[in-house]
Amino acid sequence: MAKTAQKVTPLMKQYNAIKGKYPDAMLLFRIGDFYETFGEDAIKAAQVLGITLTHRNNGGSKLELAGFPHHSVNTYLPKLVKAGFRVAICDQLEDPKLTKGIVKRGVTELITPGVSLNDEVLHSKTNNFLCSLHFGKTLIGISFLDVSTGEFLTAQGNQEYIDKLLQNFGPSEILVPKNKKQLFTDYFGADFHTFYLEDWVFKADYATETLNNHFKTQSLKGFGIEHLQEGIIASGAILYYLSETQHHKLEHITAINRIAENDYVWMDRFTVRNLELYGSQHAQAVTLLDVIDKTISPMGGRLMKRWLALPLKNATKIRERHQVVSYLLEDRIFFDKITNHLKQIGDLERLISKVATQKVSPREVIQLKNSLEAIIPIKSLTSACNNEALKVIGDNLQGCDLLREKIKATLNEDAPVNINKGNAIATGVHEALDEYRSLAFSGKDYLAKMLARETEATGITSLKIASNNVFGYYIEVRNTHKDKVPENWIRKQTLVNAERYITEELKEY
Repeated sequence: MAKTAQKVTPLMKQYNAIKGKYPDAMLLFRIGDFYETFGEDAIKAAQVLGITLTHRNNGGSKLELAGFPHHSVNTYLPKLVKAGFRVAICDQLEDPKLTKGIVKRGVTELITPGVSLNDEVLHSKTNNFLCSLHFGKTLIGISFLDVSTGEFLTAQGNQEYIDKLLQNFGPSEILVPKNKKQLFTDYFGADFHTFYLEDWVFKADYATETLNNHFKTQSLKGFGIEHLQEGIIASGAILYYLSETQHHKLEHITAINRIAENDYVWMDRFTVRNLELYGSQHAQAVTLLDVIDKTISPMGGRLMKRWLALPLKNATKIRERHQVVSYLLEDRIFFDKITNHLKQIGDLERLISKVATQKVSPREVIQLKNSLEAIIPIKSLTSACNNEALKVIGDNLQGCDLLREKIKATLNEDAPVNINKGNAIATGVHEALDEYRSLAFSGKDYLAKMLARETEATGITSLKIASNNVFGYYIEVRNTHKDKVPENWIRKQTLVNAERYITEELKEY
């Protein structure tokens, strides 16, 4: 006797179709107020997140299920990404109340260890680099991109040099051609989070076209990387990967820079590990970075780590740094003033990236404005000092006056984190919005003023304004005062002891 085919529900058909497009990712599937995971994903999610694993009947077979409330996504998502998972967020693309049948769903974002803008995933004083490798005939091309700051770097060289770059930049995720999987492990070990791309992505023409299209350029000469053939291919693969992970708004990535091999002292993995510069194999260890990092901004922290990883070889540049430091140590008043203003600056690089990727909250836009305002006194102080290196820094700072004024005029200073909470847009920006707000929040005041005005005009002390579902707002007059009612009031209802009227003003309201 033939075995009956198992019946799959329409919801699970939809889930299977979407999961089929993202087989390498954990799919967070939005159902009502919950993100659900199924099957193998559910088993892994329950283990990593410590949530309950349950089962459901799916057409006669048992299917694992684990989920959490959608508003807790910022609590659970970072744990999954830090555990090395690629996470596909599948949202409802239409309002279930307005839909008959199954709700349309689709993946709105794919978050991976190397591609994230979530504050809970990122470390404020550490770059989150996505890396790509291309194995050429004699050289290996490499590229690093931090989506959260817009920094984009490339280089090429032999196996030893590339290994040093990987150790010094410490990428969160590395993209490797599928056919070089074993070669990558042989060369660089198995300690990195890797993702394997199809070989066709790593082609010179495709990469050059991808980069030129992104930067809106005719050639890459202006970036000084046109001779880095293998590096260009690695860089093109990174942009391809971003488009594949639903990251299309990348206007904050405005340039790509060459990593100058001869400008820095390159340390191998053993030197970096043994000196414990910024990491250690021991959980409670104090690294050199822990000891010397007294920076007061996230951007300063990331720069300090970069300087420690890449010590300068150029004597002129080293002297310039020394001049700045010695000036700050000698002039303590200047130092204290600069420090106080720096403390007012948020993470400008990541705030700007959130604006470009349209993931910024109203409150973060206010933080951006406040951070830009703190730059003005720093620019004045550095431009007026008698230290040439500091003057150059001051001259390069921009106050962004138009942007600051626009934000100040458009947003409330106490704008909320979530735009749906309302009160983000300032009064006076949009006439209709002001009118709706007035109706929504000061309706009682409006009616109270009208009541006081009509009471005084008619001399009827017992006037009452109320409303019902039949004709909305009305004025109620007791029978003892109905002879004082103005002629332009329209009678709408007669009660035993009173009569109800409407006016043109009430009708409009």
